[in-house]
Amino acid sequence: MSMDVIATFAVAICLFVGAIFSLVGSIGLLKFNDSMTRLHAPTKVGTVGVGSLLLASMIHSYTYGEGSMHELLIMAFLFVTAPISANFIAKVNMHKRSCDTPPSPPRDGTWSTYNVPEEDRELAEADTSS
Repeated sequence: MSMDVIATFAVAICLFVGAIFSLVGSIGLLKFNDSMTRLHAPTKVGTVGVGSLLLASMIHSYTYGEGSMHELLIMAFLFVTAPISANFIAKVNMHKRSCDTPPSPPRDGTWSTYNVPEEDRELAEADTSS
């Protein structure tokens, strides 16, 4: 197999993955009920779907053309900004009280630490010994 054939298959696979993620994300955007669950579908499309389409464009341009770094810059910008914007949208929804507030953490010394409650020490010791 020549490098052109391998690159063509790689482009086809990347286009297929990008198209599937875009389809699933747009269906999820239409089908989910509230804004917090709707937020999940387009963020996955933004990272995996569009990233896969841009990767296909990069592979094609380096194989059949001169190559371009524009797609890499777009992917880097997309991967940095998509989670941040999704976080801000989620925070706005939580502050507007338009969604269920997540439960507050327990008020003991074990939340977000390596401390184990007394009633769970036997289980923790059994996990570490095996």
